[in-house]
Amino acid sequence: MKKLCVITLMGWLLTTGNQLMAQCSLCTKTAQQLGEGPAKGLNNGILMLAVTPLAIIGFLAFRWWQSNKQA
Repeated sequence: MKKLCVITLMGWLLTTGNQLMAQCSLCTKTAQQLGEGPAKGLNNGILMLAVTPLAIIGFLAFRWWQSNKQA
């Protein structure tokens, strides 16, 4: 059951990844003035910058879960 949940979650994340919009209202207005190509680059840059902190938090949560599971 656990493998099925993980596979489903990963599949969902991989299929919806190209539809994510990671811009605040200020960045959206700036991106609209730049045009479509630079706006997509700005959006991708914001998503890339968000990956590192989220990965660190995910790693720490996983380690915490593992240590509590063994206790």
